[in-house]
Amino acid sequence: MSTILVTGGAGYIGSHTVLALQKAGYSVVILDNLVYGHQDLVEKVLQVELVKGDVGDRALLDQIFAKYNIQAVIHFAAYAYVGESVSHPGKYYRNNLVNTLTLLEAMLQAGVKNIVFSSTCATYGVPQQIPIPENHPQNPINPYGATKLMVERLLSDFDQAYDLRSVRFRYFNAAGADPQGRLGEDHDPETHLIPLIFLTALGRRDHISIFGTDYDTPDGTCIRDYIHVSDLAQAHVQGLDYLIKGGKTEIFNLGNGSGFSVQEVIDAAKTVTGRPIKVVQENRRPGDPPVLVGSADKAREILAWKPDYSKLEIILEHAWHWHQRRHNE
Repeated sequence: MSTILVTGGAGYIGSHTVLALQKAGYSVVILDNLVYGHQDLVEKVLQVELVKGDVGDRALLDQIFAKYNIQAVIHFAAYAYVGESVSHPGKYYRNNLVNTLTLLEAMLQAGVKNIVFSSTCATYGVPQQIPIPENHPQNPINPYGATKLMVERLLSDFDQAYDLRSVRFRYFNAAGADPQGRLGEDHDPETHLIPLIFLTALGRRDHISIFGTDYDTPDGTCIRDYIHVSDLAQAHVQGLDYLIKGGKTEIFNLGNGSGFSVQEVIDAAKTVTGRPIKVVQENRRPGDPPVLVGSADKAREILAWKPDYSKLEIILEHAWHWHQRRHNE
């Protein structure tokens, strides 16, 4: 059986991808330092081999590649807090960029030539057109986006020099939870809109903030492209299959291709939960574009990828059920 190394596999998107890999018949080994990952979910739900350690630990990587018959790597392990990347850029360049270089060199040493990389729409910066295509200029406006762009360039150079092929997925806003309620979003600190809304509905937060109500959008609040995490996970399996079958290095956006405003998400969440959700209007945050929506036509065409859960209400229902279960309500 083919074994896939999933770095960051105890995290939000990584754990859902492990579920999808298992369903597709792959054997999985997770490498995670558990700074943000959840060991309890790996043990209770995924029940796969978990190696606790850092992607920057070359000796540990060599041990993993020597012990397991790794066919490919799916690389999620990264820090992903935009604000923190601005105040602590060194932490992000070391973890997201330098550690990835260590991983790629270990892969080459072991003769592993396929990697699926978790990138981000943050590499585009402020959009010049909507929806954003893959050939849109990349001008990241924060260190987080810059580190992901640099890894993309690393991957291009390693492909040219060493024939190390990659699929790079530029996500928009991952949201939702496993439809069966086994996994979901649980960050600390939590910065994402949908879990913050539900934590407010559960009484664990006093209110949800809307940062800016005067944007040039229909209701004045920012519009974002929300993609169900299980659909993201399925795309990684299809991207992996594409590489294993001999596909060349490619870049794909992953999003729904349509956006929902902050106010629309809050209103829909009130309906899903049937609870009051206190909202506080605050000033705009610097660097927030009015609209971020991506075109995923390329993934649909080349990978035959199709989101199964594109409706906002379904995304919210799955997330709400998870949060109720996770917080013992």
